[in-house]
Amino acid sequence: MEKNIEVSLLLDFYGQLLPESGRQMTDLYYNDDLSLAEIAEQCGITRQGVRDKIKRCEIRLFSFEEKLGLLSRFQQLEQGLERISADARDIYVQTDDSKIKAAAKSIEQTADSLKE
Repeated sequence: MEKNIEVSLLLDFYGQLLPESGRQMTDLYYNDDLSLAEIAEQCGITRQGVRDKIKRCEIRLFSFEEKLGLLSRFQQLEQGLERISADARDIYVQTDDSKIKAAAKSIEQTADSLKE
């Protein structure tokens, strides 16, 4: 996974565990695509100060994921739900039994709703 996307996702999962200023700067950098200079101007600190704070936050985010694994588990669940949906669609198409079709459709809808 691309680092920018991974950090953005990690922010979604663990952002509240970061100090407010670091979370805000990291969010501006990764989610709003602001440059270090633009963030520095907004926050009233140096570009180097912004860079250091973002790097410290990145380290903390990856450390949280290493210890807790929430993003990894979430991705596994998404993949599993996608497989369940695909299998339910296959069952629906391959059977003529109306009860099995209804059950397969229900399984697919439940899996799809859990993905949202």
